[in-house]
Amino acid sequence: MLSRLSSPQNETQNEEGKIDDNPHRRRLVGHRNERGLHRVMVAAARAAETASDNPLIRDEFAGILTGTPELMDLLTRMASIFQSDPQNEAIYRHMVDYQAARTHFFDRFFADAAAAGIRQHVILAAGLDSRAYRLGWPDGTTVYEVDLPKVLEYKSATLAAHGAQPTATRREVAGDLRYDWPRALRDNGFDPNQRTAWLAEGLLLFLPGPAQDRMFEDIVSLSAPGSRIALEVWAIDEQAKQAIERQRERAEELRERLGDNVFDPGDLWYQDDERSDPAEWFATRGWRTQSVPGRDYLAKLGRPLPEQANEEPLIIGTFVTAASPR
Repeated sequence: MLSRLSSPQNETQNEEGKIDDNPHRRRLVGHRNERGLHRVMVAAARAAETASDNPLIRDEFAGILTGTPELMDLLTRMASIFQSDPQNEAIYRHMVDYQAARTHFFDRFFADAAAAGIRQHVILAAGLDSRAYRLGWPDGTTVYEVDLPKVLEYKSATLAAHGAQPTATRREVAGDLRYDWPRALRDNGFDPNQRTAWLAEGLLLFLPGPAQDRMFEDIVSLSAPGSRIALEVWAIDEQAKQAIERQRERAEELRERLGDNVFDPGDLWYQDDERSDPAEWFATRGWRTQSVPGRDYLAKLGRPLPEQANEEPLIIGTFVTAASPR
């Protein structure tokens, strides 16, 4: 949960252009504004982890990207919410640990892909991700970042103002993942005949089930033999749905105390009952898949989950990797 920017109220449309029938998403102050706040929240967590005594990851650019004048008021309001009571403080610490662990996992995914000779990497819904700047890419590597134009413009301008330079060839691909983003990717130099490492981190629940599957189809059609993908997968079973509802009630209680200035990420999640399981989807198409529960990876890194079972389904996913047959 975090505070949200003010903006004229809009109705949210689904990927077919119809008015979204989810009452929680419809009452939000603009779907894209709220999705942008989620990007800021993730980067702020990476910045907090980097500044900690024993960080799991180092992202020196996260603090730069979240420390601009445009975002200072937002970050101040975020802090006031997370510090409003002990429960919110515990949720915040849990969130930072989880973001650090998933960043660590996907950093290793790209490192392993590069070590295997893959030189074409695509980050879907890149947001404020700074891997094109902070990872040690081999010579000849190209990193494609797919996201909305204003997000990409903000990131590149902010980092350029601080003298930051990418450590690989970085190419911005302005596009909406619900529509014809593959054409924009190819227009920016992407070669479907080269092996590719794909990343969809913190993305799938923000897509309706049909849009998710169309994106997977596009990825497969663009992937040369030997390509790879890494995904963050969240299973929305009945237990998780109950937890999401409890979190929604918690957000409403906070709005009553702190004003209509509280953002619950669960408001933006699609909970399609018939959503495809990504690991199964790729496995049925011949890709070799592996799944690592976020809980297990946190424990492996020395950040075991606190005993807060009622919060866990909201912020703990599974890290899935898949490799296409050669």
